[in-house]
Amino acid sequence: MSNAPTAEKADVTDGSRPRRLTYAAALSGLEGLALAVGGVWMLVLGLTGSPDDRGQAVTGGITVIVLALLPLLAARGLLLRKSWSRGPAVITQIMALPVAYSLLQADSAAIPAGIALAVVAVASLVLLVNSATTQALGIKGPGRSS
Repeated sequence: MSNAPTAEKADVTDGSRPRRLTYAAALSGLEGLALAVGGVWMLVLGLTGSPDDRGQAVTGGITVIVLALLPLLAARGLLLRKSWSRGPAVITQIMALPVAYSLLQADSAAIPAGIALAVVAVASLVLLVNSATTQALGIKGPGRSS
């Protein structure tokens, strides 16, 4: 066994961003981008299609676009190593799990989307609670003042 630091520990101590943090930011950004595209799609269909309630369709599209800001801002914060960004990123993943479950219950082409969403959400959660990620963000556990 050598006493050389591992690549992850070297990343944390030399001030650079660990790969796990970069991957978590990329996944969060990907989810935010998917939400934004879905919101724009809903908005366009609400305006150009023939929905039962145009106002409700437009409101739904705008709501999804605004919700896309949460993971996008979290991804930016993670890339910039801001400690506040882990909270919104974790909340996004926790909210994605019930959505993935409901997509998996469908009898349609939504099942692959549910599988992909579940994999991304679980992978993101694992990356976000990793010790290298928390160290890089400067997050200390309860009772740790140093």
